[in-house]
Amino acid sequence: MPAPPFRAAVFDMDGLLIDSERPILVAWLQATREFGAPLTEADYLHVVGCGEADTRAQLQQCLGDACSYDAARARVGSLLAPHQAQGFAVKSGVVALLQQLRERAVPCVVASSTERAEVQRRLQQAGLAGFFTSVSGGDEVTRGKPHPDLFLLAAQRAQLRPWDCLAFEDSEHGARAAVAAGMAVVIVPDLKPPGAEARAASLAVLASLREAQAHIGRWFGHR
Repeated sequence: MPAPPFRAAVFDMDGLLIDSERPILVAWLQATREFGAPLTEADYLHVVGCGEADTRAQLQQCLGDACSYDAARARVGSLLAPHQAQGFAVKSGVVALLQQLRERAVPCVVASSTERAEVQRRLQQAGLAGFFTSVSGGDEVTRGKPHPDLFLLAAQRAQLRPWDCLAFEDSEHGARAAVAAGMAVVIVPDLKPPGAEARAASLAVLASLREAQAHIGRWFGHR
């Protein structure tokens, strides 16, 4: 595993920076109930953090012939309209951590499975866009998380080697993607705790990004 000090921070977005995963989960459960093909929470949690192609394939298998993934996804979009209009809440400790990294001149970038334009919109709504030098979205790579492509793209845009970056992730699929890219990873679980393998491969597992503030000097060097 790469060792500190690191030169940049790479953040996932949904469930880590903004509190969006739970509303999205609830919307999927409601939408699929309406179509008569109800997903279970376990069904959905299995794809949290995955790229669009893997999510589509796995959820369509769960839905069977009762409804199409595209129809369910469209209904999810309509159910999330109030959140889309108002924006999602910012997670605990996010702003303070980003401000601390800014004061230390540590570049921060985003690598999210969500489409890039939507990532930019959600960050703007949350008042977080100005903290990031670049954004990489799931629609910009052929293979989504847990493959490393998105994190490799984020490192390339930061003009750094992957092992010079510390990734922050809430999902196990995202953590696996970061490690596969050659990055160290800190896991801050949201909907689902990481398994033993992901914990063993991580630099730390924290309850919130608020806890990360105490480690910044060690992870990114004292300045």
